[in-house]
Amino acid sequence: MSLSGDLLRLADAVLFPGFTGHTPPDWLRRRLGAGLAGVALFSRNIADPGQLARLTAELRAENPSVLIGTDEESGEVTRLEVATGSSRPGGYALGVVDDVRLTEALARDLGHDLAGAGITIDFAPSADVNSNPDNPVIGLRAFGADPSLVARHTRAFVRGLQSAGVAATAKHFPGHGDTTVDSHHGVPVVAESGIQDALHPFREAIDEGVKVIMTGHLLVPSYDAERPATLSPKVLTGLLREELGFDGLIITDGIEMAAVSEAYGIGGASARALAAGADAICVGGEHADEATADGVRDAIATAVTTGLLPEERLADAARRVRELAGWAASSGSRSHSDGEMGLEAVRHSDGGVGLEAARRAVRVTRRSTAPVLPIGPAPHVVELAPEMNLAIDKGTPWGVGEPLARLRPGTTVTRLTARSATGAELDRLLVLAGDRPLAVVVRDAHRHPWQAEVLRHLLGVRPDAVVVEMGLPVRSDLGGVHIATYGSARVCGQAAAEVLTGSL
Repeated sequence: MSLSGDLLRLADAVLFPGFTGHTPPDWLRRRLGAGLAGVALFSRNIADPGQLARLTAELRAENPSVLIGTDEESGEVTRLEVATGSSRPGGYALGVVDDVRLTEALARDLGHDLAGAGITIDFAPSADVNSNPDNPVIGLRAFGADPSLVARHTRAFVRGLQSAGVAATAKHFPGHGDTTVDSHHGVPVVAESGIQDALHPFREAIDEGVKVIMTGHLLVPSYDAERPATLSPKVLTGLLREELGFDGLIITDGIEMAAVSEAYGIGGASARALAAGADAICVGGEHADEATADGVRDAIATAVTTGLLPEERLADAARRVRELAGWAASSGSRSHSDGEMGLEAVRHSDGGVGLEAARRAVRVTRRSTAPVLPIGPAPHVVELAPEMNLAIDKGTPWGVGEPLARLRPGTTVTRLTARSATGAELDRLLVLAGDRPLAVVVRDAHRHPWQAEVLRHLLGVRPDAVVVEMGLPVRSDLGGVHIATYGSARVCGQAAAEVLTGSL
């Protein structure tokens, strides 16, 4: 069946595809010129701020109303600073400090950087309540495990971003925190007992005026026992629109993720998400080619012709996209006197608001009566690098060794993976370290048995070693001193190095 040009254009008016490279490919330029709604940028599209600004200008030259979004959560999930590591800690560190003024100031600072680079939507913050410490995909991206704490920092982050003229996105509705499955790979199930706690930050975000809410590919049996939230009218229309009263833009998480695409394909999942109440489809994290973008557009148009997706629903979705584009075009950077004063108050320290936040988040547990800190000259650092989830770019730098080497010349560093952390290698490292200070850096040691085994081996010989946890610190009773940074952003490593050397 041939599809009309008008219907194809209407389908394009709700799509946010990704692409590869630092300049727009010809197919994307053509689609933007014909009315494509938006573009999702990933780390593969960003080299530096100047290049990003040129890229967004090129996109806007094809379609002045284009919405340009990216996942810039700060902390582990960064796109602007993927090559260097983030200059701002993530949500959990902000929740540990629990100063909403600081969170708002950091989000405003981030918003100014995004707006200056031409970004109109930030797919942040994570409004998830990370009530399950074994969660493999949220963890430190959340503000914490307490619903009220997450709610107040979600509101602060939304205020900060949107005061800078960038639309904030509360995600992953209705809450990805109390799960043990990564929706990139399967369908997480949200327990009925925790759903009201999970919804609390989203209610608060809506009250704050958040412009966008991103769906999570989650099964919520108390609302819909058959379809994940992204594909469920009961969740998106019944719960989010009617019960919670959200009137902004609903965008999907990456529609190619297995939790929704495995059963219906990428195009089929896209059409069903729109029929359920979503207004925009985010695609291209893993499938960033013209064929995928064409296939999704055609599947949406076909769903209209077959009756799966009412044309009125598609037109309503396109209207919400246009309304957000209108807000983005007219918002610009806006100042609020109290917020600006708060931003200046936290910028007094060197390194800006991000480093200030990272320093305030560090928690030190001293377990040895010996003077372990500050460490002496030329320490050895062992960094344990686990496999991270797909939301975190594998190339983003992290660790304590590099910033420590600047403060303690002669520092040596060894990084181990699960495969390379053999008993023989650990024994070799102990000999290499000799009687020098030893620091062991871990990430979510409680979720990775091999990291726990490395710690047991090293601390059995060197109980005076310092343990630096850059993930979620479920245990703080390890090492002569335990340092929790609540994040692995560049500034978190800097803050840990300052603690180790006594300069913080």
